Amino acid sequence: MYAIYTLVFALASLLYLPAFVLRMWRAGYPLALAERLGRVRKKPDGTGPRLWLHAVSVGELLAAVPLIQALHLRRPQLDVVVSTTTATAARLARERLSGVTELVTFPLDLPPAIRLVLNAMRPDAFVAMETELWPNLLRILRVRGIPAMIANGRISDRSFRRYRWVRFFLRRVLESVAVFAMQSEEDARRIILLGASPEKVHVTGNLKMESTRAEEGVERLWGRLLGLSDEAVWVAGSTRQGEEEIIARVYQALQRSHPSLVLILVPRHPERIPEVEALLNRLGIGSVRRSALPGQPRAAGGVILVDTVGELASLYAVADLVFMGGSLIPWGGQNMAEPALRGKPVLFGPHVENFRDAARLLLEARGAIQVQDGDELVSVMRRLLDDPEERKRLGDVARQAMAGQSGACQKTLDLVAQFLFQGPLPNLVTGESSSV
Repeated sequence: MYAIYTLVFALASLLYLPAFVLRMWRAGYPLALAERLGRVRKKPDGTGPRLWLHAVSVGELLAAVPLIQALHLRRPQLDVVVSTTTATAARLARERLSGVTELVTFPLDLPPAIRLVLNAMRPDAFVAMETELWPNLLRILRVRGIPAMIANGRISDRSFRRYRWVRFFLRRVLESVAVFAMQSEEDARRIILLGASPEKVHVTGNLKMESTRAEEGVERLWGRLLGLSDEAVWVAGSTRQGEEEIIARVYQALQRSHPSLVLILVPRHPERIPEVEALLNRLGIGSVRRSALPGQPRAAGGVILVDTVGELASLYAVADLVFMGGSLIPWGGQNMAEPALRGKPVLFGPHVENFRDAARLLLEARGAIQVQDGDELVSVMRRLLDDPEERKRLGDVARQAMAGQSGACQKTLDLVAQFLFQGPLPNLVTGESSSV
């Protein structure tokens, strides 16, 4: 089966290569073909163990940041190498993890490339964020005696349907994983149904729900950078294709009753900025890119279009209302825990399958509002803009609901210690070693 998989993967990679090159060229991203083929810089022998952590894109990288920082704090001698697949995640890793890790591009899942990478890096353990299952990598890690872990694991509805078609093969792949740290009971149930041994599966919670300490002065800083004063601010975060037009039309409707409302629009993928600019222009809405501020003046009624990476979480500081994207269209939603942890009233659409636990928690606590379409979004937004006390209540309840979900980082650290390095790590709260 591995031989068939490798052949199919190699052929698919060759067929996709022209489209990949064109996509990278248009986005201005490096191809990094040598690293994708396994040619990474050889790591010298270190004084301590070495961990290879893979975060495929921005979302996984953001979830990994507190875990990596905690590992570095608790085991300073641990050498951490981070791999990513996308250029935006690599850029964010350089910004957030400077001095803590070395960064490489994740190789193609072909045996020669995997062996080259392992020979160069010589890791003692491997961690993949959010259920990245690469059969050849996991098999070769097992053959070499290098334990592998899935951290912050989740199985979306879409992935679960696909995986079930190849469950007979996936069962063998999952045997190569030493431990699964899953986000929820449902994620744990699904990975067991797909073939993981129950004794290897643990529920740790979602690293993205960890409490976030607000940086002092960040609201004032963003206010100056974006040219804000006393206007109400609506942040629409991590929006997807097909969603921006709905949000733009909602904004136009709201401006009739709230002409000073400022919309900060944050597409999930920055390379789509020209497309979104063209959409806004077609609808007669002015816009200015975040990277042009504060140098370029912002016209009244103009949308602030965020074309930078890694700033959304701190941008929530200036928000009076937050709408989480990927939820008005059948995509599965985005992480509503980030604005909730910052005490912001959160709205989202009907499609939140990828974050169903966070959505359920917020809705049950009455700390968020779910809308079905653009018309309902207009109605709810208008009501909340006229009721600052209700906005504050929603934000306070949201923060309390999410704060009670912390602890995923320490639970994951305990599993790292138990299954990957067989040694205790100090507790993040007490500073004492965890008994594992």
